[in-house]
Amino acid sequence: MGSTGESAGEFHLTIVALEAAFCAIPTFSLPKPYTYTLQSYPETSNEQVASRIGAATVLLITTLPLTAEHLAPQCTPHLRMIAIMASGTDHVDLAACRKRGIQVCNASHANVPAVSNHAIGMYFAARRRFGLTGRALRAGEWVKDGTACMHLMGDADGVMPSTCDEEVMGLLGYGAIGKRIAEMARLLGMRVLVGERKGATRIREGRTAFEDVLKQSSVLVLILPRTPESLGLISAAELHTMSRHAILVNVSRGGIVDEPALVQALREGTIAGAAVDVFEEEPAAATNSVLLTPEASALNLTCTPHLAWVASATTKLLQRITRENVEAWCAGRSTNVVV
Repeated sequence: MGSTGESAGEFHLTIVALEAAFCAIPTFSLPKPYTYTLQSYPETSNEQVASRIGAATVLLITTLPLTAEHLAPQCTPHLRMIAIMASGTDHVDLAACRKRGIQVCNASHANVPAVSNHAIGMYFAARRRFGLTGRALRAGEWVKDGTACMHLMGDADGVMPSTCDEEVMGLLGYGAIGKRIAEMARLLGMRVLVGERKGATRIREGRTAFEDVLKQSSVLVLILPRTPESLGLISAAELHTMSRHAILVNVSRGGIVDEPALVQALREGTIAGAAVDVFEEEPAAATNSVLLTPEASALNLTCTPHLAWVASATTKLLQRITRENVEAWCAGRSTNVVV
């Protein structure tokens, strides 16, 4: 519940929005006797966080990290709720929130349509080699080679792209987004495998052993949260287990795929292509990610800057879910609770 009811002052909330540039902050219709004041910042750097959150009763964030230091009583003495305007929660110290009784809510399904669409788009970009062929076109190779430029579509073995009805899509992660991607893949004619957890001794009904998914999939899609168990899930060993004609799509979180190992696998033809929307360190650039170096531009590698979630529908859902989360918390019937 939003208040202990010890004093009237507890019913006035100071809502601090630290990343309003991501999504316009909704207007809240709080149940009586609640009132609120909004402090909104378009962007907040890591260095600015502590100076902006001291008065907050409720924090609104999207991707900004909140550490145990930020969540300590000395820094946020009044903080009682964090509303994350996104689905991911790995950037918030949930253990610190749990210890203090700070409730954390997210907008877990707001990005399902956009991310699933982006994943399918990235599949086509990698399989049809959009990046490589586009660069070759601008470099004049069509004029130079004529129809012989069709060799650009072949992988390291000269094998031409598969069509959807020939593909086997393996999914690692089967939440709401994974289920939507599976539905779309089946409609395109693909066979879909849902991977079991790595190292699992029991294979659940409808799942396929992790190693078998790697071996059988011609398209491997990662859509799982970043946890201690998922960090480094796909490294050199897993990439070598995959087919040489397979492609990898990562729309989950950075750090799940070993970036240097992925670049090496693409360079050596261990797999045929990859498309990633997330990076181990973000914001990413050539200075902190081998995926973005000039050398990597010669590979069948499509990269987007963690924008898979972006769509007008996502923004509307983020606003609605965040508004409902805060209003429900005040009414004592919390929704989308993470902690």
